Amino acid sequence: MSQYQHIFEGLRANRIVPYIGPGAVSDARSALTGTAMPADSNSLILAMNDGKPMAPKLMYEFPRAAMNLELKRGRSFVEGFLTRTYANTKWTRARLHDWLAELAPHYVIDINRDSQLQDSYKNTPHLLIRGIARVAGTAYRFTVHQYDGSAYHEVTQEEADSDLPILFKPMGSPIPKPCFIASDADYVDYITELMGGFAIPSFLKEYRQGLQYLLMGMPLNRDSERMVMSDITWGAAEQRGWVLNSNPTDKEKRYCERIGLEIIPVEITGFLNEFQHPAQVESVAA
Repeated sequence: MSQYQHIFEGLRANRIVPYIGPGAVSDARSALTGTAMPADSNSLILAMNDGKPMAPKLMYEFPRAAMNLELKRGRSFVEGFLTRTYANTKWTRARLHDWLAELAPHYVIDINRDSQLQDSYKNTPHLLIRGIARVAGTAYRFTVHQYDGSAYHEVTQEEADSDLPILFKPMGSPIPKPCFIASDADYVDYITELMGGFAIPSFLKEYRQGLQYLLMGMPLNRDSERMVMSDITWGAAEQRGWVLNSNPTDKEKRYCERIGLEIIPVEITGFLNEFQHPAQVESVAA
């Protein structure tokens, strides 16, 4: 029996929620050039700045760099870059997303801004929740779209069919209409309302109580990503869950211990190999 059997069973039973970060798409490549999909902070900054590094203080984190370019070139520049990157470029499928398509969990959290998770559910009616920031006319910092098997339709949280699978993309996506959390100003607004309870629909606040989470491809060495994760998983079980990380920093170790995350010293590929072929993995290990 696999050492991760309890996690496999929890995922299949929807007691454990996949929470995926930039490492989830590390194997996705441009179908045209073969270059890797930019998803982590460093690769996004380089892609946004025509491949050139920015000042060290801006290279620290993508929201900081995005804020700098937003101030210089406008908010539309950052949104245009993300839309071109994730909507107008054809990418190969990440293995993790093929796995999610097969597993078909009821609830998935994806902090990346691409649309591969949505593609995994393209034949399945579902709800799509995305974060929004700096908008007028609403106290909420999310939109809800219901997918009927062929198209998305925006609905209120009261109208949403909460029995459908839930895809939560807090940092946004280009589909059905581009919206993204990207710059420092976006994060400040979004996290403030997330902490206040206005960035998550009421039906999801109820559903998430007592759940556990498996963080995959998810670094925990930056405050913005940790704050988003902490608030989105509020109400979790006493042991919040697990994080795949074969080389955690001391800062990550301390943080995980404090909030109830157990570090599993393996990366996504190793975990998926064991999930899909446990007998083979055990035979090789023996």
